[in-house]
Amino acid sequence: MPTNYPIIFNKQHFLIIPPANPKCSSPFLQLNRRRCHQLAFLLSSAATSDHAAELHGHLITSNSLALPYLHSLLVSLYARCDLLSSATAVLLSRPSQDHHHDVSPAACTAVLTRLSRSPCPADSISLFSLLRLRCHLPHPNPFTFSALLPACRSSSSVSQLHSLALKHGVACDLFVSSALVDAYAKSSDMDSARQVFDETPRQNLVSWNALIVGYLHNGLFHKAISAFRELLQLADSTMKPDQVTLSGSLTASANSGELNFGLGAHSLTIKTVPDSLAYVNNSLINMYSKCGRVNDARKVFDQIGERDVVSWNIMMAGFVEREHFEQAFVFFQAMRSLGIAPDEASFSTALHASSNLAELLMGAEIHCQVVKFGFAENRCISSSLITMYSKCGNLEDAHLTFADAKDHLNVVSWTAMIAALQQHGHGDSALQLFDEMLEFGLQPDYITFVCVLSACSHTGLVEKGFKYFSSMSHDHNRMPGNEHYACMVDMLGRAGRLDDAKQFIEEMPVQPDASVWGALLGACRNRRNLELGKEAAYKLFEIEPHNPGNYVLLSNLYSIHGKMKEANEVRRLMRINGVKKETSCSWIDVRDKTILFTVHDQSHNMTPEIYEMLRKLEGLVKEKGYVADTLCAVNDVEECKEHGLWYHSERLALAFGLISLPEVAPIRIKKNLRTCEDCHTIMKLASGIFQRQIILRDTNRFHHFVDGSCSCKDYW
Repeated sequence: MPTNYPIIFNKQHFLIIPPANPKCSSPFLQLNRRRCHQLAFLLSSAATSDHAAELHGHLITSNSLALPYLHSLLVSLYARCDLLSSATAVLLSRPSQDHHHDVSPAACTAVLTRLSRSPCPADSISLFSLLRLRCHLPHPNPFTFSALLPACRSSSSVSQLHSLALKHGVACDLFVSSALVDAYAKSSDMDSARQVFDETPRQNLVSWNALIVGYLHNGLFHKAISAFRELLQLADSTMKPDQVTLSGSLTASANSGELNFGLGAHSLTIKTVPDSLAYVNNSLINMYSKCGRVNDARKVFDQIGERDVVSWNIMMAGFVEREHFEQAFVFFQAMRSLGIAPDEASFSTALHASSNLAELLMGAEIHCQVVKFGFAENRCISSSLITMYSKCGNLEDAHLTFADAKDHLNVVSWTAMIAALQQHGHGDSALQLFDEMLEFGLQPDYITFVCVLSACSHTGLVEKGFKYFSSMSHDHNRMPGNEHYACMVDMLGRAGRLDDAKQFIEEMPVQPDASVWGALLGACRNRRNLELGKEAAYKLFEIEPHNPGNYVLLSNLYSIHGKMKEANEVRRLMRINGVKKETSCSWIDVRDKTILFTVHDQSHNMTPEIYEMLRKLEGLVKEKGYVADTLCAVNDVEECKEHGLWYHSERLALAFGLISLPEVAPIRIKKNLRTCEDCHTIMKLASGIFQRQIILRDTNRFHHFVDGSCSCKDYW
């Protein structure tokens, strides 16, 4: 074997290439047919960057790169190896005046396809324009357009390529028309997408799928369902719905709440594709879950053979949506026990469940796994962690999480921290953080302003609140919604400006909803304003007739004013409408167990000790000058009002915490309703008498009682 010949390796084979004749300048004369085939074979079958560079070098030294066929194969090889800069350089290396041999459309398409799928897809459009300018690609074919259209990010750029496709007579090609429908849909121009679809002489299943999926991505779920029904009417033996079509129809059903249509799609799925792929099964689970049929979703989940992380995520999200938070966490643990690695959605959903359960230990356990799996710097999960620690009453760890990830957080994370501060009674700090966020260059969103206005409301900063409210539209181009108006009404009401609050509602440019009237009713309760409270309550009876809280507030207002007949009439109205008052309960975690208490509860095995502690506490607070606020005992007869106050559920939980938890441990109590003013006073006094930190979470906010005072400054 002559050793002076270059050896070119390809996979596990090698080929000896005879050297070219350096005295001959024509590549066509230098290469015989056999040798050209050998090079073409190597260029077509090479698969690594080293092979590509070696072959490129040989083509240059042998003066063979000018051969159009070999030139095109080298371009395709570089594209196949994802060496896009090299592919582009070789592609553009042909002189623009070389009209005798155009660049191969296949090579151009190979590079354009790879570029359109790269992190900078716009580069494919730029390269295409340059190739056209240099006359390297005078006649783009359907594959070229199919490669370019996915790179378009605006309807105008899609339209330009559409016009060029019409000029070259390929717009009606099935590949091009389907790509046009998909590109228009992704640029949110569904009217043009539908027009292209309707103008295509003959649609295939790919065209229909592009249309249906386009409607889904643009939130037009009912139109997606209509398109699916059109397809079913046209379906024959050559064009039946496939797994993409069925998955899309199920997703449309899930997001539109069309359960009956979803049931039909499920039946069709069983008939058409009995062995569905994972994403179709996930669409089925999602459909049942979002339509409120969690048990049916569970049945599908149990029946499918292949469950990926998405399957588990959908089930957990369905449980959270239906407020089955314990079950969501059980599924998270089961997924982990099977060795399935959680993703961003898994952790966010599990943290959401622990937030709503106020289970600090559960949330901390999830946090450990977040760190273990490398999601500690994930923005979405960081926001969920901040919210979890906040809702579990641990503001310090919420702030530590925020501080650790501050440099890479987005507006959602900043908003979560602002919300945490204002919910824990640190309104001034929340406003300070908001100003810092603006200096950081982040634009506040809808929820951010709800938190900011709520912070102003709970700190009595009326003028500052109006300033922030005005800045929404003037400085940040955000129109206020009902939640923002409700915060303003609440702010005025807490400041005692009930008439101004009523006038503010009357001047609202949008129809006030339950949150606005509810804010006014709550303010009337605090200020004992019966007449205005009646007006707000009856508005609420019309808007949400089955909300028991509105009836209770009005009944209590009547009771406070001594109008027992009217109070009883409101309660009778509740019974007529089938509305039941939610039972007041409080719970406390002790030694990894959650203990629940209701009013006058005597079910606990330590009831004697609990009631003994309450009697002891009663004596101690009276020594501090405590006088019962009997207005908080509206349902008890007059002579039993003060006695009844002592057996509210949060006081029972407090007594149990005092005798069961170590003296250095904070007492964390959760309540399902708003705590009354009298219990709030007892908590303050108890924190000073026993030198204990007491954290009470009710429906409105967190109260941190330390040394006889509360974080809310008695303004909640």
